[in-house]
Amino acid sequence: MVRRIGVLTGGGDCPGLNAVLRAVVRTAMGRYGWEVIGFRDGYRGLVMNEYVRFKDSDVSGILDKGGTILGTSNRDNPFHFRIDRGNSVEYKDMSERVIDNIYMHGIDCLVIIGGDGTLTSARDFARKGVKVVGVPKTIDNDLSATDLTFGFRTAVDTATDAIDKLHTTAESHHRVMILEVMGRYAGWIALESGIAGGADVILIPEIPYEMQKVCNKILERKRAGKHFSIVVVAEGAKEKGGEMVVSKIVENSPDPVRLGGIGNKVAEEIEKMIGVETRVAVLGHLQRGGRPIPFDRILSTRYGVAAVELISEEKFGMMVSLKGSEMTAVSLEDAVGSLKTVPPDGELVKIAKSVGVSFGD
Repeated sequence: MVRRIGVLTGGGDCPGLNAVLRAVVRTAMGRYGWEVIGFRDGYRGLVMNEYVRFKDSDVSGILDKGGTILGTSNRDNPFHFRIDRGNSVEYKDMSERVIDNIYMHGIDCLVIIGGDGTLTSARDFARKGVKVVGVPKTIDNDLSATDLTFGFRTAVDTATDAIDKLHTTAESHHRVMILEVMGRYAGWIALESGIAGGADVILIPEIPYEMQKVCNKILERKRAGKHFSIVVVAEGAKEKGGEMVVSKIVENSPDPVRLGGIGNKVAEEIEKMIGVETRVAVLGHLQRGGRPIPFDRILSTRYGVAAVELISEEKFGMMVSLKGSEMTAVSLEDAVGSLKTVPPDGELVKIAKSVGVSFGD
C-alpha cells in the first residue's frame, strides 16, 4: 500500500513545472491520501537529503508561475556526483545513498520530472529496484516516446512573439533580422515559430543549409520589392559539410556541449556575400522563463495527474506519455536514448516550403 511518495524536478527549468508539481501534490494528497515529499534542486536534494514535506497550501497559486518551486539542477548526476574537497574535486557514485534516503523517508515511489538526462538516471534507479515514475519535460520537444512535452508550446509562443517584433524593425530599416532560438539537436522550436511568425528562411539541424541558397532567397525578395527578410535559426543548425557552432564546453556536465553563435555566423556570411545589413537577436533563456500558456498549464496538469495514477496502478518504471490526444505510458527503458527530430520530408517542412520558406537546401 502506497502511503508516501517523493517528487523532484531535474534538468533545465521549463514553463509548466510548477503546474505538474501542483497536480502531483493535489492528486496524491486529495484523491489518495498520500504524503508527498519534494526534494530540492533535482537529484542533489536526494543525495544531500534536502527536502520539504508538502502541504496543500505549498502548491496554491503556482499554476501560472514559471520555473519550479523545488529548484532544479542539470549538473548533479547521482551516479557520477561531484564532491568538492578543498582544492580538489572527485566524483563518486552516490546512488546507494539516494536509495538509503528514499527508504529512510519511507517513500513508496518517486516521481521524477525531467528530460533525457534526468530520465536516464531514473531508468538506472529503476534497474536498481527503486520504484519510479517519470514525467517528460523539455522545451525542445525532442523526447521520442511522447508526442508533445509541456513547455514547448510556451517556448514557441515566446519565439513567435519575438519574430513579430523583429518584423517591424526589419521592415523599417530594410535589414535582414536573424533570430537564434534554442532546441539543441532538434529544430522544432525554430520550425514552428518560424512558420507561425512568417519567417522567410528557417535553418534547422535536420536540414544542413547552403549559404548561397540562403542569400539567393534574400536577393529574390529584394528583386520582388521586399527589402527586408526574417531568418530563424535553430542553435543546432549547421552548414552542409560543416559542424554545429559550440559556444562553450561545460566539463563534467551530463551534456557538456553548449550550442550557440550560429546566428552571428550566418549574419557575417550574409553581409560578406551580398552586402545586406544584418542584425542578430539571440532569444536564449527567455524561452525557458515566464508564465506557461494555458495549453501548457492543462498539459502539465494532465501529466501530473497521470503520474500519480500510474503509481496507484503500481505501474512502476514507466513514463507518462501523450499519444495523439490520449495520456498513456511507456517504459523508461524505451523512453530514453533516442531523440525525436524534425523529419526533413515531414508535413510541417512541406507546408513551410509551400508558402515560400527557404531551408537553404
